[in-house]
Amino acid sequence: MSTVFFDVAVSLDGYIAGPHAHPHNPLGNGGRGLHQWMFQTATFHERLGGSGGEASPDDALVRHVFERAGAYVLGRRMFDEGEVGWPENAPFRAPVFVLTHSAREPWVRPGGTTFYFVTDGIESALAQARAAAAGKDVRISGGADTIRQYLAAGLIDEFTLHLAPVLLGGGVGLFEQLGPDQLKVEQTTVSHSPLATHINYRVITGTPR
Repeated sequence: MSTVFFDVAVSLDGYIAGPHAHPHNPLGNGGRGLHQWMFQTATFHERLGGSGGEASPDDALVRHVFERAGAYVLGRRMFDEGEVGWPENAPFRAPVFVLTHSAREPWVRPGGTTFYFVTDGIESALAQARAAAAGKDVRISGGADTIRQYLAAGLIDEFTLHLAPVLLGGGVGLFEQLGPDQLKVEQTTVSHSPLATHINYRVITGTPR
Protein backbone atom coordinates (compact mmCIF):
# COMPACT_ATOMS: atom_id res chain seq x y z
CA MET A 1 0.00 0.00 0.00
CA SER A 2 1.14 3.55 -0.68
CA THR A 3 2.98 5.39 2.07
CA VAL A 4 1.16 8.57 3.07
CA PHE A 5 3.49 11.43 3.91
CA PHE A 6 3.91 15.16 4.15
CA ASP A 7 6.99 17.26 3.59
CA VAL A 8 7.03 20.90 4.75
CA ALA A 9 9.37 23.72 5.67
CA VAL A 10 8.95 25.12 9.17
CA SER A 11 10.38 28.11 11.02
CA LEU A 12 12.30 27.91 14.28
CA ASP A 13 9.14 29.05 16.06
CA GLY A 14 6.95 26.40 14.45
CA TYR A 15 5.19 28.15 11.56
CA ILE A 16 4.82 26.93 7.98
CA ALA A 17 3.59 30.31 6.71
CA GLY A 18 3.90 33.84 8.01
CA PRO A 19 1.15 36.22 9.09
CA HIS A 20 -1.46 37.49 6.61
CA ALA A 21 -1.26 34.60 4.15
CA HIS A 22 -3.80 34.84 1.33
CA PRO A 23 -3.89 34.06 -2.42
CA HIS A 24 -1.89 37.16 -3.30
CA ASN A 25 0.52 36.63 -0.38
CA PRO A 26 0.56 32.82 -0.35
CA LEU A 27 3.39 32.21 2.12
CA GLY A 28 2.48 35.06 4.42
CA ASN A 29 4.79 37.82 5.59
CA GLY A 30 8.34 36.46 5.68
CA GLY A 31 7.25 33.01 4.55
CA ARG A 32 9.52 32.88 1.53
CA GLY A 33 12.45 32.63 3.91
CA LEU A 34 11.33 29.13 4.86
CA HIS A 35 11.90 27.87 1.33
CA GLN A 36 15.20 29.42 0.28
CA TRP A 37 16.84 26.01 0.55
CA MET A 38 14.39 24.72 -2.09
CA PHE A 39 14.20 27.80 -4.33
CA GLN A 40 17.90 27.47 -5.18
CA THR A 41 17.64 23.88 -6.47
CA ALA A 42 17.72 22.79 -10.09
CA THR A 43 14.64 20.58 -9.62
CA PHE A 44 12.55 23.48 -8.32
CA HIS A 45 13.60 25.65 -11.28
CA GLU A 46 12.73 22.85 -13.70
CA ARG A 47 9.34 22.17 -12.09
CA LEU A 48 8.38 25.80 -12.60
CA GLY A 49 9.40 25.68 -16.24
CA GLY A 50 12.76 27.40 -15.88
CA SER A 51 16.41 26.45 -15.95
CA GLY A 52 19.41 26.92 -13.72
CA GLY A 53 19.56 26.22 -10.00
CA GLU A 54 21.99 24.07 -8.09
CA ALA A 55 22.52 20.33 -8.32
CA SER A 56 23.14 19.91 -4.59
CA PRO A 57 22.15 17.50 -1.80
CA ASP A 58 19.12 19.77 -1.25
CA ASP A 59 18.26 19.33 -4.92
CA ALA A 60 18.36 15.55 -4.49
CA LEU A 61 15.84 15.82 -1.63
CA VAL A 62 13.43 17.91 -3.72
CA ARG A 63 13.76 15.56 -6.68
CA HIS A 64 13.12 12.51 -4.46
CA VAL A 65 9.88 13.99 -3.09
CA PHE A 66 8.51 14.64 -6.57
CA GLU A 67 9.61 11.22 -7.82
CA ARG A 68 8.03 9.26 -4.97
CA ALA A 69 4.65 10.99 -5.08
CA GLY A 70 2.15 9.41 -7.44
CA ALA A 71 -0.73 11.61 -6.27
CA TYR A 72 -1.36 14.55 -3.95
CA VAL A 73 -4.04 15.81 -1.56
CA LEU A 74 -4.53 19.57 -1.03
CA GLY A 75 -6.80 21.70 1.09
CA ARG A 76 -8.97 24.21 -0.74
CA ARG A 77 -7.20 27.22 0.76
CA MET A 78 -3.82 26.01 -0.48
CA PHE A 79 -5.33 25.34 -3.89
CA ASP A 80 -6.78 28.85 -4.02
CA GLU A 81 -3.34 30.31 -3.26
CA GLY A 82 -1.64 28.06 -5.79
CA GLU A 83 -4.19 28.69 -8.52
CA VAL A 84 -3.04 32.30 -8.47
CA GLY A 85 0.69 31.60 -8.21
CA TRP A 86 1.43 28.35 -10.05
CA PRO A 87 2.50 28.46 -13.69
CA GLU A 88 0.16 27.05 -16.33
CA ASN A 89 2.14 23.82 -16.19
CA ALA A 90 1.58 23.20 -12.45
CA PRO A 91 4.53 21.55 -10.68
CA PHE A 92 2.77 18.35 -9.55
CA ARG A 93 2.56 16.49 -12.88
CA ALA A 94 0.26 13.94 -11.24
CA PRO A 95 -3.35 13.74 -10.03
CA VAL A 96 -4.17 16.20 -7.22
CA PHE A 97 -7.25 15.77 -5.01
CA VAL A 98 -8.54 19.02 -3.52
CA LEU A 99 -10.65 18.95 -0.36
CA THR A 100 -13.56 21.34 -0.77
CA HIS A 101 -17.20 21.98 0.06
CA SER A 102 -17.93 23.22 -3.47
CA ALA A 103 -18.19 20.74 -6.34
CA ARG A 104 -16.26 21.59 -9.49
CA GLU A 105 -15.36 19.74 -12.68
CA PRO A 106 -11.80 18.38 -12.89
CA TRP A 107 -9.28 21.01 -13.97
CA VAL A 108 -6.76 19.60 -16.45
CA ARG A 109 -3.45 21.42 -16.76
CA PRO A 110 -0.60 20.94 -19.26
CA GLY A 111 2.18 18.59 -18.25
CA GLY A 112 0.17 15.88 -16.52
CA THR A 113 -1.48 17.65 -13.57
CA THR A 114 -5.24 17.24 -13.12
CA PHE A 115 -7.04 18.70 -10.10
CA TYR A 116 -10.02 16.71 -8.82
CA PHE A 117 -12.38 18.31 -6.31
CA VAL A 118 -13.50 16.06 -3.45
CA THR A 119 -16.54 17.03 -1.37
CA ASP A 120 -16.96 13.92 0.81
CA GLY A 121 -14.05 14.18 3.22
CA ILE A 122 -10.42 13.33 3.87
CA GLU A 123 -10.75 9.55 3.73
CA SER A 124 -12.43 9.67 0.33
CA ALA A 125 -9.73 11.99 -0.99
CA LEU A 126 -7.02 9.67 0.30
CA ALA A 127 -8.67 6.58 -1.17
CA GLN A 128 -8.93 8.27 -4.57
CA ALA A 129 -5.33 9.46 -4.35
CA ARG A 130 -4.08 5.97 -3.46
CA ALA A 131 -5.91 4.49 -6.44
CA ALA A 132 -4.53 7.17 -8.76
CA ALA A 133 -0.98 6.82 -7.40
CA ALA A 134 -0.74 3.31 -8.89
CA GLY A 135 1.57 2.00 -6.19
CA LYS A 136 3.57 5.16 -5.62
CA ASP A 137 3.24 7.23 -2.45
CA VAL A 138 0.64 9.87 -1.61
CA ARG A 139 1.74 13.30 -0.46
CA ILE A 140 -0.52 15.37 1.77
CA SER A 141 0.64 18.75 0.51
CA GLY A 142 -1.17 21.01 2.95
CA GLY A 143 -2.01 23.46 4.14
CA ALA A 144 -1.59 23.09 7.86
CA ASP A 145 -5.25 22.38 8.62
CA THR A 146 -5.34 19.57 6.06
CA ILE A 147 -2.15 18.03 7.47
CA ARG A 148 -3.55 18.23 11.01
CA GLN A 149 -6.77 16.50 9.94
CA TYR A 150 -4.82 13.58 8.50
CA LEU A 151 -2.55 13.40 11.55
CA ALA A 152 -5.53 13.44 13.93
CA ALA A 153 -7.16 10.64 11.93
CA GLY A 154 -4.02 8.50 12.14
CA LEU A 155 -3.59 8.49 8.37
CA ILE A 156 0.00 9.76 8.09
CA ASP A 157 2.83 7.20 7.96
CA GLU A 158 5.85 9.50 7.90
CA PHE A 159 6.87 13.10 7.38
CA THR A 160 9.79 15.43 6.84
CA LEU A 161 10.33 18.84 8.41
CA HIS A 162 12.78 21.22 6.76
CA LEU A 163 13.77 23.44 9.67
CA ALA A 164 14.79 26.86 8.36
CA PRO A 165 16.87 29.28 10.47
CA VAL A 166 14.05 31.83 10.38
CA LEU A 167 11.74 33.33 13.01
CA LEU A 168 8.34 34.46 11.75
CA GLY A 169 6.83 35.62 15.04
CA GLY A 170 3.35 34.39 14.07
CA GLY A 171 1.40 32.91 11.21
CA VAL A 172 0.20 29.40 10.47
CA GLY A 173 1.31 26.85 13.08
CA LEU A 174 1.77 23.26 12.01
CA PHE A 175 0.90 21.28 15.15
CA GLU A 176 -1.66 23.58 16.78
CA GLN A 177 -4.71 21.84 18.28
CA LEU A 178 -3.08 18.41 18.23
CA GLY A 179 -2.86 16.66 21.59
CA PRO A 180 -0.01 14.41 22.76
CA ASP A 181 -2.18 11.33 22.27
CA GLN A 182 -2.72 12.17 18.60
CA LEU A 183 0.90 12.07 17.45
CA LYS A 184 3.91 10.08 18.58
CA VAL A 185 6.90 9.74 16.31
CA GLU A 186 10.43 8.48 16.08
CA GLN A 187 13.16 10.38 14.30
CA THR A 188 14.72 8.30 11.54
CA THR A 189 17.29 10.45 9.71
CA VAL A 190 18.72 13.97 9.80
CA SER A 191 20.73 15.90 7.22
CA HIS A 192 21.52 19.55 6.78
CA SER A 193 22.71 22.29 4.48
CA PRO A 194 23.52 25.94 5.20
CA LEU A 195 19.86 26.85 4.63
CA ALA A 196 17.91 24.10 6.42
CA THR A 197 18.03 21.01 8.61
CA HIS A 198 16.05 18.12 7.15
CA ILE A 199 14.49 15.81 9.76
CA ASN A 200 12.58 12.66 8.87
CA TYR A 201 10.05 11.09 11.25
CA ARG A 202 8.06 7.88 11.29
CA VAL A 203 4.65 7.98 12.96
CA ILE A 204 4.51 5.18 15.51
CA THR A 205 1.14 5.74 17.19
CA GLY A 206 -2.00 7.74 16.69
CA THR A 207 -5.72 7.38 16.32
CA PRO A 208 -6.46 3.88 14.94
CA ARG A 209 -6.93 3.80 11.19
